[in-house]
Formats: sequence, structure tokens, C-alpha cells
Amino acid sequence: MSAAEQEKSRSSGEDKPAASSPSSSSPSTADAPVLPTVNPAVPKTEPPKSTLHPAFYVVSWIFFSSSVILYNKYLLDEKESIFPIILTTWHLAFAAFMTQVLARTTTLLDGRKKVKMTGRVYLRAIVPIGFFFSLSLICGNVAYLYLSVAFIQMLKATTPVAVLICTWSLGMAPPNMRVLFNVSFIVLGVIIASFGEIHFVLIGFLFQIGGIAFEATRLVMVQRLLSSAEYKMDPLVSLYYFAPVCAVMNFVVALFVEIPRCGLADIQKAGLITLLANGMVAFLLNVAVVFLIGKTSSLVLTLCGVLKDILLVTISAMWWKTPVTPLQLFGYTIAIGGLLYYKLGADKMKEYASQANRSWAEYGATNPIRRRLIVVGVSAFVIICLLVQVGGPYDPNSLKGMIPGKTTANNA
Repeated sequence: MSAAEQEKSRSSGEDKPAASSPSSSSPSTADAPVLPTVNPAVPKTEPPKSTLHPAFYVVSWIFFSSSVILYNKYLLDEKESIFPIILTTWHLAFAAFMTQVLARTTTLLDGRKKVKMTGRVYLRAIVPIGFFFSLSLICGNVAYLYLSVAFIQMLKATTPVAVLICTWSLGMAPPNMRVLFNVSFIVLGVIIASFGEIHFVLIGFLFQIGGIAFEATRLVMVQRLLSSAEYKMDPLVSLYYFAPVCAVMNFVVALFVEIPRCGLADIQKAGLITLLANGMVAFLLNVAVVFLIGKTSSLVLTLCGVLKDILLVTISAMWWKTPVTPLQLFGYTIAIGGLLYYKLGADKMKEYASQANRSWAEYGATNPIRRRLIVVGVSAFVIICLLVQVGGPYDPNSLKGMIPGKTTANNA
């Protein structure tokens, strides 16, 4: 073969070494240059990892979720100048504005580009869901005018039951008596807690139950909408679509119900900075939800929700001196246990409990002093909470409804 033919053969990649040729195993052949698939000079890059621990997202969500509820209760209970529907309208209008800003300046709302949203879908899906969302927010905020935060959180434990019943009513799942029996413990616990409520106001109770029913309907409708892959949305993208229509609906209701009784002086009394901070906290809650879902699991979400409710009951009882009777605590404990059993199941609860015991034992073996400090600190915190709640200022009228019989106070 001539030199020109050999060069042509090498350039076309057809030069194959003979198997019997001793030169095929020579170092010169083995060290022949090949097309590299990985450049060894470039260091391997690993996918970027989150610099924040998942506990940060858990604490952030609990903080913002609790802050929104306590902040709203403060504005509606202390200021006595902010009306509940107007406050809800402000939250939604602020959220609509902020989602538009984030959509144009960040990548947090890039998920909306995958949603095939049309005018027909918006009118037939988004608007009805927004209608029930608006009603749930209105009823939930009005309930704070009549009920304590602690009692409202106890009533909210029935939300999974309402969602289950709504799912069956709309034909999205066949009724299951076994599941109904499981959630009956939640209902039983809330009923016991309601009987133990001292300051029970029927109109506030009805508003809260109505808010739970509307919220359950909204969740089931969202579940039906999201069952199609074309409309998968995270909470922030959902807020991007729902906030404007809900703000308009709430404004229409407030226009006839509250705005005629509310003046500019009432807004100034509450304070523009206070309202701006309140709207920002409510919006940051939705941002925290997005990160919590993306960085944790459904189990963490369930446990965080239960922990948040317990903290709210404790904080509201201490801050507003809300009396919580032993009967309420007993009923709420049953409701929380039933909620965990319904969401996790007996097998999962046993599995997670055994894992927690092993982890706690291993932590105690490696860090015995820290473990003792944690036990002492938690015990001290629980005892202090009980002493603050039980050992507060004595008011004979607060015992009405707790002890049978007539309670009289000494007249000065």
C-alpha cells in the first residue's frame, strides 16, 4: 500500500490492525491517541448542593405560617379598625403584585411557562377555584373576631375529614368505610375540644366550619385540575394565577359589606407600615411553602403542620391568656393522634417511631451530655408553659362553664 493510500485509510478511520500482527500489541499502538470523552485536566464538577440545612426551611415555614395567623389575630382583635374582608383583600392584592414582580425578575415562577393556560381554562377552572378560595379566606378571617386562635386551630384539625367527604361527594373516589372509621377519631377529638371551650360563640364556630368546607372544596377542585400533567403547578405559580381573581372577588364583597363602614382614618390608625409588613409576611409564607416542598418530604410536611398547630395553641394561650381546659387538651390530643394515624398509617407510624428511637439512642450514646440537656430543657419548657397557663391571674368569671354550679366573686 502506498503512502498516499495509507494516509487516506487513516483519515477515514478504516485502518484496522491485524490480529496476528505482533505490532498490534506494541506500546506504540496501545498509546495511540484516541478521541477523549472526558478531559482529565478539567476537575469533575458535582451538581450544586443546597447550602442551607432542611431544618432552615422547616423553621421558616413554621415561623411565617404562625406569624400570619398571630399577626391577623392581632390586627383584627387589638386594632379594632381593620375589617377581616379588607385585610384578606389586601393580602391577595399584595400577593398578585409580588408574583408579577417575581415573574419578571427571578426564576421562581418559571414553572408557569409549562402550564398551558388559556382563557377558557382560566374561566372554567381558575375562576371557580378562586371563588371557593376567596370564600374560605373570608370565613376564616371573620372567625378570628369571635373565636380564640387556640380553638380555631383545634377546629382546623377536621380539614382532612372535610376533604375526604368532599372527594367522595364529587365522585373523585369511592366511599371507604375503613377510612371513614380512621378519620372519625379526628371528629371525636374536635367535638370533645368544642365541649371544653369556655368562650364558645356559635356564629364564629359556623364561620370557621364554613371556611373549612370551602377550603376542602377548593383543595379537591385543585386536585382535579392538577391531575392533568398540563396543569402541574407549585404553590407560588398557583398564587400567580389565583391571587388576582381572588383579590377582585374579595374587593367586590368588601365594597358592599365593609368599605361603607371603613374610612381612611381606620387605615391610618392601623398604620401603613404595619399593613405592609403584614402583607409581606403573608406572601413570604407562600414562598416558604415552595422551598419546603422542594427540600423535604411529605412526612416532614405532615409533622410540621402538626407541630405548628400545637405551637399556635400554646403561644395563643400564653399571649392572649386564653383559657384552655383539660377537656380541650384531651380532645385535641385525640384529634392530633387521629390526624397522624390517618395521614401516615399504623405501619408507617411504627416504622418512624422505631427509627426515631434508634436515632435517639445512638445520639445519647455519642452525646450523653447534650441528650440530658435536651431532656431537661424540653421538660423545663413544658413545665413553664403549664405554670404560666394555670398560674395566671385569677379571675372567678373564667371558671364559668368549667365547674358545675354558680361562681361568685367578692364585691369590693
